[in-house]
Amino acid sequence: MLSYVTQTTGLPRLPGPPGPSAPRRPGRVHRAWFVAAVAFVTIVGAGSFRSLPGLLVDPLQRDFAWSRGTIGFGVSVNLALYGLTAPFAAALMDRFGIRRVVAVALTMIAVGSGLTVFMSSSWQFILYWGVLVGLGSGSMALAFAATVTNRWFTERRGLVTGVLTAAGASGQLIFLPLLSWLVEQHDWRPASITVALSALAVVPFVWLLLRDHPADVGLAPYGAKEFVPKPAPVPGAARRALRVLFSAARTGPFWLLAGTFAICGASTNGLIQTHFVPAAHDHGMPITAAASLLAVIGVFDVIGTIASGWFTDRFDARRLLAVYYALRGISLLFLPMLLVAPSVQPPMIFFIVFYGLDWVATVPPTIALCREHYGDDSAIVFGWVLASHQVGAAIVAFAGGLARDTFGSYDVVWYGSGALCAAAALLSLVIRRKPLPKVPKLPEPAPVA
Repeated sequence: MLSYVTQTTGLPRLPGPPGPSAPRRPGRVHRAWFVAAVAFVTIVGAGSFRSLPGLLVDPLQRDFAWSRGTIGFGVSVNLALYGLTAPFAAALMDRFGIRRVVAVALTMIAVGSGLTVFMSSSWQFILYWGVLVGLGSGSMALAFAATVTNRWFTERRGLVTGVLTAAGASGQLIFLPLLSWLVEQHDWRPASITVALSALAVVPFVWLLLRDHPADVGLAPYGAKEFVPKPAPVPGAARRALRVLFSAARTGPFWLLAGTFAICGASTNGLIQTHFVPAAHDHGMPITAAASLLAVIGVFDVIGTIASGWFTDRFDARRLLAVYYALRGISLLFLPMLLVAPSVQPPMIFFIVFYGLDWVATVPPTIALCREHYGDDSAIVFGWVLASHQVGAAIVAFAGGLARDTFGSYDVVWYGSGALCAAAALLSLVIRRKPLPKVPKLPEPAPVA
């Protein structure tokens, strides 16, 4: 009505918060897709630091004479905090907004990575890389993608989740070959500085272009039939995160999702991302070649995760998880035989492609199940599920280095992770479907006399 008065009288529109927008013209791109694009680029820019831990093992051992167990412990602190911070970050986004939390997180990543060039003791590595980068990366974890998806989309959520999840792999794809070249040619310190600068460069991009809610620009979420007002800031972010945890912990699906996702983290971030490069180097493969194989995983992870998001919109998420975990476990059982050759052979290429397609394909169906069971709290619940993912990753990051120090080989870790994936496939099928709400039965019409 106000818009009509403005147009017919020529009077200026009164200032105030934006109201619901007019219906979109056919063919016009919804603003939600631009927000998703900004989130994608942000995660890609921050994704560079995820590439570095596996490249640091040998250089740090050489420069400081630290054991692989010590280095693995520092990485495990990073991975654990990455997960444990996520639910609190999701609650903080509800309190202070997405872009403020993400801007602070990227700054923490830059500071932590930059300070590593001055370290001389293992406790400093644990503090800078483990704590600072872990806290910053946890705020940029997949709970960020879940929050953006939940706020800006009511349709195509599985697809958007897959695309944003794939963004981290894209960051790995872009930066991993460069970082491995820097480590091999110029030592590990220039690589740390590159990570710090790349994270810092994204901060103004986030601040200027990212928006917290569709109501900020007077729009309804993509696919929504009506305008959705922006909710008021939720105080007590820490209390809310814990309250949601205690509520979800009383349900069976939460523990099944947390258990399967812990195995997911153990078999990806904790195992392959941390130990594949040093394991391949043990068998004579150059670091740059092993890092390039991880980059190929990043290429096919993008394809696999987007495809998984598409499948999640159409098929039973529980069965998708079972298939993904079973295939991952089978592939890990063959890895010790493939690592024997010092050069890259066709079977290794097949493993990398196969494993890449399955790398984080588990994320879209896991988020979908959280959304199905926990509704408006699903982003925070997924943050806690992600915490279990990173705890699993942290345990294997440390255990893998310890196993290498003890047995002189990673074989026991590959086989153990394959068995865990088989267990995750079975647990996925146990997750129950949430019953549909009962529709009240209409009374029978009175018989006509």
